[in-house]
Amino acid sequence: MTTSALRRQVKNIVHNYSEAEIKVREATSNDPWGPSSSLMSEIADLTFNVVAFAEVMGMVWKCLNDSGKNWRHVYKVPYFCTYFGFD
Repeated sequence: MTTSALRRQVKNIVHNYSEAEIKVREATSNDPWGPSSSLMSEIADLTFNVVAFAEVMGMVWKCLNDSGKNWRHVYKVPYFCTYFGFD
């Protein structure tokens, strides 16, 4: 396990993120590769729940407002929205 993955897990626990928020954080991480299609599919399934949809969109909005060293978060949000059909 890489240090960034370990750090992400610790933040998930400390901030008490839900399952939906954790998956969005993983999909929009600073890793140099994009999210897997299986992860995107899991997030898509979660959005059929009203509460999970609000959590997903809240985390997407948070990622969209990142800047500086977290530029990949912002870069991955349009891909994320296109996957869900929010053209």
